[in-house]
Amino acid sequence: MPRKFIQNNRGPLADFGASQLFHCRSIERRPPYLSKASNRKRGLELPLHPVLRYLCVFVTVIGSFCILHDGQAADTVQTARSAVLAPPDDARILMRWWWFGLAVVNAELEREMLQMKAGGIGGFEIQPVYPLALDDPPKNFQNYPYLSDRFLESLRYVNRRAQDLGLRVDLTLASGWPYGGPGIDAGHAAGALRVVRTPLLKDAVSAPLPALAAGESLIAAFGLPMLGADADPTQARQLPLPASGALRIELPEATTTREVWLFVSSRTGQMVKRAAIGAEGFVLDHFDRAAIEDHLRTVGDPLMTAFADKPPYSVFSDSLEVYDSDWTPDLLEQFKQRRGYDLTPYLPVLVAGKGDLARSIRHDWGETLTELVDENYLKPLTAWAHQHHTRFRSQTYGEPAVELSSNALVDLPEGEGPQWRTFSYTRWATSASHLYDHNVTSAEAWTWLHSPAFRATPLDMKAEADLFFLEGVNQFVGHGWPYTPPQVAEPGWAFYAAAVFNDHNPWWIVMPDVTAYLQRTSALLRQGHPANDVAIYVPTDDAWADFVPGHVALTDYVPNYITPALTAAILDAGYGFDYIDASAIDSGKLRSPILILPHVERISPSTYRKMVDYAAHGGKIIAVGRLPAHGTGVSSWKADSHEVAALSQTLFGDSSSSAIEVKDESAMADALHHAREAEVRFSPAAPELGFVHRKLEDGDLYFIANTSNHPVSSQTHLRAPGARAEVLDLIHQGMRTVSSDAIKLSLQPYESVAILLEDKNGKSAPQEPTPRQRRSIELNGDWLATFQGTHETRKTSLPHLWTTEPATAYYSGIVTYSRDFDVKEINPSSTWWIDFGEGTPIEPPSGKKLGTQALLEGPVREAAVIYVNGKRAGSVWCPPYRADLTALLRAGRNHLEIRVANTAINTLAGRSLPDNRLLNLRYGARFQAQDMENLQPVPSGISGPVRLIQEFSGVSVEIRK
Repeated sequence: MPRKFIQNNRGPLADFGASQLFHCRSIERRPPYLSKASNRKRGLELPLHPVLRYLCVFVTVIGSFCILHDGQAADTVQTARSAVLAPPDDARILMRWWWFGLAVVNAELEREMLQMKAGGIGGFEIQPVYPLALDDPPKNFQNYPYLSDRFLESLRYVNRRAQDLGLRVDLTLASGWPYGGPGIDAGHAAGALRVVRTPLLKDAVSAPLPALAAGESLIAAFGLPMLGADADPTQARQLPLPASGALRIELPEATTTREVWLFVSSRTGQMVKRAAIGAEGFVLDHFDRAAIEDHLRTVGDPLMTAFADKPPYSVFSDSLEVYDSDWTPDLLEQFKQRRGYDLTPYLPVLVAGKGDLARSIRHDWGETLTELVDENYLKPLTAWAHQHHTRFRSQTYGEPAVELSSNALVDLPEGEGPQWRTFSYTRWATSASHLYDHNVTSAEAWTWLHSPAFRATPLDMKAEADLFFLEGVNQFVGHGWPYTPPQVAEPGWAFYAAAVFNDHNPWWIVMPDVTAYLQRTSALLRQGHPANDVAIYVPTDDAWADFVPGHVALTDYVPNYITPALTAAILDAGYGFDYIDASAIDSGKLRSPILILPHVERISPSTYRKMVDYAAHGGKIIAVGRLPAHGTGVSSWKADSHEVAALSQTLFGDSSSSAIEVKDESAMADALHHAREAEVRFSPAAPELGFVHRKLEDGDLYFIANTSNHPVSSQTHLRAPGARAEVLDLIHQGMRTVSSDAIKLSLQPYESVAILLEDKNGKSAPQEPTPRQRRSIELNGDWLATFQGTHETRKTSLPHLWTTEPATAYYSGIVTYSRDFDVKEINPSSTWWIDFGEGTPIEPPSGKKLGTQALLEGPVREAAVIYVNGKRAGSVWCPPYRADLTALLRAGRNHLEIRVANTAINTLAGRSLPDNRLLNLRYGARFQAQDMENLQPVPSGISGPVRLIQEFSGVSVEIRK
């Protein structure tokens, strides 16, 4: 973060008219952290070498940008086609694999890995967590401690076997989250600033000191002339600290002090969440390098011994979630070194002040915290991973105060959350990847999906996955796969807050089809490079100024600036976007044609000057709500604010300038269209449709998804001037050539397609569909229904929901519907489909729901595999609910099977919840199962008529039931 802090001898607060308290000595140097050398280490500045590591071409007015990595072949339309037809294995989804109580055995570990591979899953991330059962020697069941020899041997076995199977292995570098455990003593636990406010009697001459626990120290004391809410922190007078061992603090003679504020460097006391046995303990101090080094020595190094010469693909840090951590013991020293003045006299203003002075102090405090977590947590972890020949994958958002460009310090940025039309952690990660040239961004996906556990369906998976794709994700880490011991009854174990995506779920029969779609689309969206027109500036300086003690998560404050209305306005106007912050701009990463400043007040003059230069070279700037008017922190406040205001006048004061100001988000669409033609235009407007645009060497790639529960038809106008357009069906791998001038899209609920535009001389004629006739016949009678779990067979007709019958209301599993039919002859020009009809839209559930749910009830509940004459014809699990039978039909008698699978929730609804009383008494209550009360069976079976459809040219063929 290349900022320069120069302190004059008037004192750091002279610009605020606050010369009381203490003056600071003059500082005229750049702190070591801000040196160019350290910035290179941070990944924020390209080294000036004769052979540049990256070639960046920025066409500011009429083009986008291209980044070619060393030795990387350019991606073309043909490589994009190949990615769909034959996607690479590394584009397969991964699963978070929970090992409960570390009660795992090799035979079951191997069985589950084989099932993952069969289901199209490319690997897993091992996460050891809490126990789910007590030791039971008669059943040969035992929990094991974290880092025990037995656990490390299980890791060793799994890693070797996974290598044999071609599965990727990642490892959480802890048990549970955040990092911490028994090796973290109070002196290295997550830090917090504690303020003890003691009101005094009128004639008091001393005040009691607070009792200090391990890891705490008294750092400052102040007297105030007023009590409670009337206390003015700017009137606080610093008191000398008492000698060690004192029980009270003395007050000055003739004191007017009515209240004493005592500041303690303290600890949050937060414990590791969902820890395995033996992994319990304090969360470590993410601002303290010694804390993470202790963790790596006591946890990381032993884990790596299990991998020997075959290290995991990556080690992982889950979402930070270090709640209330806003301090570390040496923060005052670090603050003075970095910001150029002593924070101690201004602690009362930090915690209770108002106005520009307080906000500027909080800005400097927040900036210091961000630097500390970058230097003392992220950097050491990445370095340690490289020393152990692996990579560091990190969810770099939340608390403590990481910024967008903190992701430059990790190898594999990861996001979380499918909120594509609001600010999201996922776009935070993908934006950082785009800025810092990571082609793959993963996301923790399907957390809380259609809660409770086992309720989620394949359509739920796709509906949420498409939202991640729209945010730029191209690698999934599913949440998740619970290990289940062989002794446990079906449907097995589940993590307390997650869906279940293993073979204990009946609809596992279509998992290979679901994962194939995700693999194809992930591979496709790795082709070329992102071509988003818009960069939204992240007002990090404003967010730092918004910090309050106990809440220092930048990603919690940024949505006040990057509002839902702003996000929706950009998307609805037809533009893709990324986030960008000051660190990235200062490092030359501003390459998008349009930059948006959302309600920005504070900005570094050096960053602002780069924006002015960007506009002078053709870049377009749109300020929303206000113009930047102030500098950032305390240092040079007046001079910096004067320069910022002058730059705003220079940039926005000229009507012919490339920069404009709009009053609010409602004017954003017009401003964008004035700056640059929209990337995509839907006619009629369709806010339900989202898109991703990537630039190829010889064309363009678009992914378009219907995010709604109803069909959407629209003419799609693409700005890219492709001469040839192809629409790709990512479920069935079909392709059709269309006119690139206006592409007619008719998308079913939650359906998605890809469009390839190829730059060629002359336009290829679109493939006009040959006029086809259609004939259908309902196959509703003469069915046999066989329940796989009970081997019971009964006659039935369709529609048929087995949950309407008392005997099978709680059945979870597979039911095979079978019957025969005759086809007189096979016409080679005919196409044959089995069609189940359309789904039924439903309303969102009442009350707060944590996860995504597809608001559509399909005609097949919840998935089906179709067999014709003993061979697999296809599966049905998302709209359109049909399968192509053409290749398998024969003249004469044909045998049709529809194997329908529901969810495991029906089985769970028919039994009592587990009694965890003894488990909680033995190990403590480490989890609370979510939404498991009052479960009811979910309708299961085929809810509508089934039709056999023949599409043909010429004469149809007779079908006999």
